[in-house]
Amino acid sequence: MTRLLHRSLRQPPPRAVRGEGIFLRGADGQRIIDGSGGAAVACLGHGHPRVAAAIAAQAGRLAYAHTSFFSSEPAEALAALLTEGEPGGLSHAFFVSSGSEAMEAALKLARQYFLEIGEPERTHVIARRQSYHGNTLGALAAGGNAARRAPYAPLLASTFSHVAPCFAYRFQAENESDAAYAARLADELEAAFHRVGPGRVIAFCAETVVGATAGCVPAVADYFRRVREICDRHGALLILDEVMCGMGRTGTLHAWEQEGVAPDIQVIAKGLGGGYQPIGGILLARRIFAALQAGSGVFRHGHTYQAHPVACAAALAVQQVIREDALVARVQELGALLEAALNQRLGQHPHVGDIRGRGLFRAIEFVADRASRAPFDPALAMHERVAAAAFARGLAVYPMAGTIDGVHGNHVIIAPPYIATEDDIAAIVARLGEAVAAACADDRE
Repeated sequence: MTRLLHRSLRQPPPRAVRGEGIFLRGADGQRIIDGSGGAAVACLGHGHPRVAAAIAAQAGRLAYAHTSFFSSEPAEALAALLTEGEPGGLSHAFFVSSGSEAMEAALKLARQYFLEIGEPERTHVIARRQSYHGNTLGALAAGGNAARRAPYAPLLASTFSHVAPCFAYRFQAENESDAAYAARLADELEAAFHRVGPGRVIAFCAETVVGATAGCVPAVADYFRRVREICDRHGALLILDEVMCGMGRTGTLHAWEQEGVAPDIQVIAKGLGGGYQPIGGILLARRIFAALQAGSGVFRHGHTYQAHPVACAAALAVQQVIREDALVARVQELGALLEAALNQRLGQHPHVGDIRGRGLFRAIEFVADRASRAPFDPALAMHERVAAAAFARGLAVYPMAGTIDGVHGNHVIIAPPYIATEDDIAAIVARLGEAVAAACADDRE
């Protein structure tokens, strides 16, 4: 019997007792390849000695100090490392305990920025359908995950609206070029600005590569350049959510580097601390910092555990390992290998509609009919069948339903740790291939 309120109250999960590199070991002794890094979190795998040592040392030295009274060495060092050279104009950092908290901080900071510069009429945020920005109420309102929003819709602020996602496999028209598709979506965003009133929009918010809700969906070329131009033309901020896709996961430290644009506020989390401590954060442009500094002189937001010394020490160690071991370049190499292996094993499978993503951030979308791209009946829960079959074969992947509209569509995410080897990638693809075959065979019975 468990006293813990689990995600599922009918089927409590098995207990993990140890992590070793890319493996997790259950209480029953089963050894599982962590093929998705949990939820694209465990970028360095499990039990990394340098990170564990950094946590122990910081806990012994200074476990906690409230940020109303003190800063701490690891928080200052982490902020300095992440903003070294001010990438994309991002000059300062703010640390919290999760991606949801980070998104809340981004939204509040964006609103306060306009108060500081004398534009209090800006009260609206535009985001995208089939997006996910977190589970707290502000972040949930910004997100477009229909299934997660539905139970709490009466509690969500009406100052958020949503436009179409940039999801080529599902919504790009036949014979429509990437440039034409990007232009069509830009026109829709422009219309949304005018519908709200251009001078009332605080920000446009998007995942640079869409994460769990739609399954590792990158934008077509030119899309984010057009988005950046629209935000600039109307004086709104661009908030890019890289909680899942950032910190090296897609083959560059920041996913926006591959788009040729930079955000005004970037949201980070999962790969920031690699799961070793709960931590998220935002990186902000110098002009935003300068506006607050010249105005009220304070950020009117805070948490008890913000910039937690042990969490920051863990994240600092993770980021140092990523840099010193050249792991972002390694993600590019392994990502190309993973893409090729997935396409070779599953690219022609009759129930695999799309294999997509970047770096070590890949998803497989399942379809009932490959030619028409028709999804499976939601009642079949094909994503769960594949994930269960994979787990039985010693592989954990991240399953999700509602890929297309919050109800229809199924996919699984593959996001192994950056420390994986070529043999690990081969094992992941082999076990996943067997799992897809088994799940689809079960469907035919």
